[in-house]
Amino acid sequence: MRYFFIYFYYAILSLFYILALPIIILASFFRKHKHSIPARFFLRGNPPFEKSGVWFHACSYGEVTSLTPLIYALGGNEINISVITKTGFDKAKTITPNIRFLPYEIFLPFWIKEQKVLVVTEAELWLMLFFIAKKRGAKTMLINARISDRSYHNYRKFKWFYKIVFSFVDEVYAQGEQDKKRLASIGAKNIKVCGNVKNALLPKVTKQYNIKAKNRKIITFASTHIGEEALLLDQLSSVDLSDTAIIIVPRHPERFEAVNKLAQSWANSHGKTYSRFSKDGFDELGDIMLCDTMGELINIYAITDVTILGGSFIEGVGGHNPLEPAAFNNSIISGRFFFNQKELYAKVDGIVICDIKEVAEKLKGTLPKASTAHLENTSDIIKSILSA
Repeated sequence: MRYFFIYFYYAILSLFYILALPIIILASFFRKHKHSIPARFFLRGNPPFEKSGVWFHACSYGEVTSLTPLIYALGGNEINISVITKTGFDKAKTITPNIRFLPYEIFLPFWIKEQKVLVVTEAELWLMLFFIAKKRGAKTMLINARISDRSYHNYRKFKWFYKIVFSFVDEVYAQGEQDKKRLASIGAKNIKVCGNVKNALLPKVTKQYNIKAKNRKIITFASTHIGEEALLLDQLSSVDLSDTAIIIVPRHPERFEAVNKLAQSWANSHGKTYSRFSKDGFDELGDIMLCDTMGELINIYAITDVTILGGSFIEGVGGHNPLEPAAFNNSIISGRFFFNQKELYAKVDGIVICDIKEVAEKLKGTLPKASTAHLENTSDIIKSILSA
């Protein structure tokens, strides 16, 4: 019965692919997808991995970054990484030359070759990925697994489907006890609680910027999403910024130009100087700066006094990792919508949580410095991979 469903599932995916082809082709012309869609949906420049080894699959930039301590701990093993997004692909290039975009599921039976281990991160529960990898002889693992309050209802609704997916997953490493219970309720087996692997990575700067000599307080809007920049800048209108520089770091690079227009307009209307990191760097740090270069956020945390953590002031995103700014003892202000990051928030002391309309008031007061000493031990995952 299980295999009958897989054949039926494959047929449905094939039909959907044919029907969606015009939309897929159109989407491939957008800058954001011009590399990933041809690779994923037409296998353009996206051949199978050449050698068998430890195959990690992650969705995007953040998930790839979280894998770094595991990959480095595996030493001389052949490392392969597949991703979904272009930002994830670019980050993976700094780790290994063996990078691919994960093809659409109907291509996986012809694309996946023999691998020693498949290690999938978080919620990338693709049925054909686990099924074919298992058929090719790979040990299959899901790590950093979590189910948020928001998504649990939908997982339970399709419990019958996830039971089939998990029948091809050998081991599951959950972020917390609640995640373990929820995963078990939808069919996961052999579950261990191993914490969030993002906590195993101590962030390290790649460039040092010496701007403290200018005696300016640095406030960073970190990983902001659409709508948040305008709301936060509006809050700053009532704050004394005479000795302060603002750095805005949008989450998604495709929004750089839109945020540039917004921030520049705000600066002009408030009599502030404005600069862009890609053009001026920190040699010309304006009163407000847009960081329009990927991979600089950790370096910026190292010079930041107050981080306003994006993705948490509007519903639907669920927050971002507070451990990174806490590692540099930033003061952290967060919105209340951090449901996807509860495990991480619990590991950081001193986060100030408030509504968007309270941000100005918090900035006018004395803010605590955030800190954490809670780093996870990933030794169980590493031992399991090496035993395959």
